[in-house]
Amino acid sequence: MGYLIPKQIVEELDKYIIGQHRAKRAVAIALRTRWRRQQLSADLRDEVMPKNIIMIGPTGVGKSEIARRLARLVDAPFLKVEASKYTEVGYVGRDVESMVRDVTDIAVNMIRMEKTEGVQEKAKILAEERLLDLLLPMPPRFEPQAVQEAAAGHEPTREKLRKQLKDGSMNDRYIELELKEKTMPVGVISNIGMEDLEINLKEMLGGMFPGKRKNRKVKVPEALDILVQEEAQKLIDMDEVVKEATLRVEQSGIIFIDEIDKVAGRESRGGPDVSREGVQRDLLPIVEGSAVKTRYGIVKTDHVLFIAAGAFHISKPSDLIPELQGRFPIRVELDSLGKGEFIRILTEPKNALIKQYIALLETEGVKTEFTKEGIEEIAAIAEIVNERTENIGARRLHTVMERLLDEISFNAPEHKGKKIVIDADYVKKQLGDIIKSEDLSRYIL
Repeated sequence: MGYLIPKQIVEELDKYIIGQHRAKRAVAIALRTRWRRQQLSADLRDEVMPKNIIMIGPTGVGKSEIARRLARLVDAPFLKVEASKYTEVGYVGRDVESMVRDVTDIAVNMIRMEKTEGVQEKAKILAEERLLDLLLPMPPRFEPQAVQEAAAGHEPTREKLRKQLKDGSMNDRYIELELKEKTMPVGVISNIGMEDLEINLKEMLGGMFPGKRKNRKVKVPEALDILVQEEAQKLIDMDEVVKEATLRVEQSGIIFIDEIDKVAGRESRGGPDVSREGVQRDLLPIVEGSAVKTRYGIVKTDHVLFIAAGAFHISKPSDLIPELQGRFPIRVELDSLGKGEFIRILTEPKNALIKQYIALLETEGVKTEFTKEGIEEIAAIAEIVNERTENIGARRLHTVMERLLDEISFNAPEHKGKKIVIDADYVKKQLGDIIKSEDLSRYIL
C-alpha cells in the first residue's frame, strides 16, 4: 500500500471519511512526496524535508481520522498527541520529546507483531512438541517400552496424543504450566516528565529483579496458545525488531499534534501554566529534526511527518512563532458539517454508524431497518443540536443515535426475532421532546 498514487490515497480515505477533499488531497500529496524522496540519490534525499500540514477546522469534522487512516494505509507508526498537554522545559509536565519515545514504542510493537505473524507456523509446531512433552514425556529410544511398541507395530502413545490434540478431544483437560511474571520493585514509580529516569531505572533494575515463576493450571487449548506465544518470542530477533522500528519511525512515522491553536500566541499565562510560546519553542527542534534518546537508542525526527490541527476560533496559524510556521508549509481548511454531510456519514462509509448499530442489534436477533426519512430526521436533529450548543461535528451523531436507540438497546433480548423500523415518526417520538426544550437538548444531546 506504500506505493499508492495520490488519487488512490484519496479514494481509500473516501471509504471512511465523508467530504474534506482539500485535506485528503494535501495528505495524499505529502505521502506521495515521501515516496518520491526515496527515489532520489542519497545526497539529495536528505535535503528534502517533509511537507508538514496544519489542518484548520472545528472538532468532529475528520481531522484526526484522516491522519489515522492515512497511517493505516501505509502501516506507518502513528501517534496522536495534544499540544496543550505539554509544558515548557524546566517545569513538571510532559516534555515534547516524549512524543518521539511514544511513537517509537508503537513502532516496536508493530514490527514485533508483524514478525510474530511470520513465525506463527514454526512456533505452532514447536509449541505442540512442548505440550506433548508436558502431557507425556517421551521415553528414550532404547527403553524397552518404546522398542516393544515399535516391534509390535503399535502407534506410539505420543502420536495418539497428537491426534487427540488436533481433533479437540483433549480440550477439556487441564495442564500445569510454569509462567514468568514480570515484576518491578516497590517504589519505582513512573513520573510524568521523567521519561529518561524511568527508562534508565527499568533497564538497570530489570536484571536485579528477574521475573518470578508461577505455576498455573490451564486448559489444553489455552496452554497451547501460551506456548505458541513463548516460542514465537524466542524465534524473533529483538535487535532486528528495534532496528526496523527505528527506521520505520524515521522514514514513515506520522505524529498528529492536536489543539495546536491552544499554544498559538506569545503571551504568558504565568505560574506553572507556562507560556504558549515556550511550548512552541520546545516543539520546534522536534519538528525541524533532532536526535531523541529513547529506550531503543537514538531516533532522528528529520523525516517524520507532522500533522498539526486546531479549530483556530480565537487564534490563527499566523499567531504561531515564525520558525514553527515555516515548518508547516501546507495549510488546509476543513469544512463544517451539516445535514447533508450527516446523512452521508450515517450511511456511506465502510464503518457507517447505521451499519454498526444494525450489526450490533443483530447479535441479539433484532432486525433493525432505518428508512430514508428516518435517517434524514436524525441528521436534521444532529444539525439543530450542533447549532444550539457547541458544534462538535460528526461526534454529535453518536449522542443522538445512542439516545434514539436507548429503549431498543436496553430491551433487545425481549425483541429477539422482531423487526423494528426506524422511520421519521419513530425518531420524532423518541427525540421530539428533547429537541423542543433547548435546555434538555443542551444537557442530554
